Amino acid sequence: MAAEKQVPSSGGGGGGGGGGGGSGGSGRGAGGEENKENERPSAGSKANREFGDSLSLEILQIIKESQQQHGLRHGDFQRYRGYCSRRQRRLRKTLNFKMGNRHKFTGKKVTEDLLTDNRYLLLVLMDAERAWSYAMQLKQEANTEPRKRFHLLSRLRKAVKHAEELEHLCESNSVDAKTKLEAQAYTAYLSGMLRFEHQEWKAAIEAFNKCKTIYEKLASAFTEELAMLYHQRVEEISPNIRYCAYNIGDQSAINELMQMRLRSGGTEGLLAEKLEALITQTRAKQAATMSEVEWRGRTVPVKIDKVRIFLLGLADNEAAIAQAESEETKEHLFESMLSECRDAIQAVREELKPDQKQRDYTLDGELGKVSNLQYLHRCFFIAQSYVLVKKWSEALVLYDRVLKYANEVNSDARAFRNSLKDLPTVQELITQVRSEKCSLQAAAILDASDLHQTDTAFQVKDNKPLIERFETFCLDPSLITKQANLVHFPPGFQPIPCKPLFFDLALNHVAFPPLEDKLEQKTKSGLTGYIKGIFGFRS
Repeated sequence: MAAEKQVPSSGGGGGGGGGGGGSGGSGRGAGGEENKENERPSAGSKANREFGDSLSLEILQIIKESQQQHGLRHGDFQRYRGYCSRRQRRLRKTLNFKMGNRHKFTGKKVTEDLLTDNRYLLLVLMDAERAWSYAMQLKQEANTEPRKRFHLLSRLRKAVKHAEELEHLCESNSVDAKTKLEAQAYTAYLSGMLRFEHQEWKAAIEAFNKCKTIYEKLASAFTEELAMLYHQRVEEISPNIRYCAYNIGDQSAINELMQMRLRSGGTEGLLAEKLEALITQTRAKQAATMSEVEWRGRTVPVKIDKVRIFLLGLADNEAAIAQAESEETKEHLFESMLSECRDAIQAVREELKPDQKQRDYTLDGELGKVSNLQYLHRCFFIAQSYVLVKKWSEALVLYDRVLKYANEVNSDARAFRNSLKDLPTVQELITQVRSEKCSLQAAAILDASDLHQTDTAFQVKDNKPLIERFETFCLDPSLITKQANLVHFPPGFQPIPCKPLFFDLALNHVAFPPLEDKLEQKTKSGLTGYIKGIFGFRS
């Protein structure tokens, strides 16, 4: 049991490293914990095997936890594939099971002789999961690039090959019976998906039935938590089994498929697109015999195929919504029904192609009168809403349109009296609209006079900029335009004190003392004077 607890915890640790591989220190810290987890001795080591312990691997639990934590909750298969690659690299490093070095690749395979640790089985499992996730990623991209379907089939074959290798390894005596059964179910599941994509319905249903049988047996033999996990896998493959049975020739399978779709609020995964196409095809066959519907006591012909299909599925959708247990399922069913309704309306518009003048009328006769009556009430209530927000002109136009539609309905009331007897009388509405028009005109006049008084009271009386009239409130519509009068620009010149200038006026009136006695007298001197100058005797 120690081995059973160790491997899922390694998967949880792998979530930290896979999700935060590019986020700096936190990612490296999580990766360190994963490496420590991988370095722990497993229950399948030689020391433990001496006491009779065998290797065990919770295959379904590991892949479900890894898928939910690493992208498949949101349908991100590329992220999950990256996680599988990173976890493989960590396992190889921990087990010292490297494929050569950075310069040369040396292929290695896990053999029965290496089965001293359940992480060798986990290594092969990650190979299969990586190939499967790549195939599912290509399946999403194949909707817009059909040639990727060839690559999709190649990766699915690769996944089946790795799953068969895992099943072969689990046949060893060192692996317990539960792991052997889970490996067989996992191989059958991937094989069934590959056959399903190849449209080999008989081989696919055999593989899915084998997978379903194994998981049902395991669910009855283990704890409630594991049983829930196994039952969940059985529910996932049940629509695939019914779809294969339908293609083989079981006509009753289509009803079960539709019930599964309605109960679950939509099928996900491999079957989703094919099941929707199958249901549409079945309804199209039923719609071929549908030519008319009854509405308000009259029979209306239905000539457009999309409308027939929508009307046939409407009752089923309404019944499914009434029986749905969760709000999420109801929401999904409502969205699906509204989408089909939009497609049907678009098909009608494309078929009729009405011009601008015919938008207020239906095709002919009484339907046109009923359409006018619907527009009549719609315009009336919209006009009432405009009155509340004091949009007088818009409300007046709508009231006039109400009177126009009401007169048209009244003019032909005799011809369609039998079919319009359940509809409300229009004469009372005409009287109400006329009184509402009078009230509207009076309210508009009063509102205009009040607005004029308000405008004159608070109107701007000068051209002062806003910066000079902060203390006074006044209405200035120019403030919300591009020529708002906020400040004077460019600003005007203002006098400022300048630096003083000093003039020396006393200089012209000052008499300076004589300096002749201070000046050096230049006298003629010969050799004697020269000698006196040398010795300092010159005065």
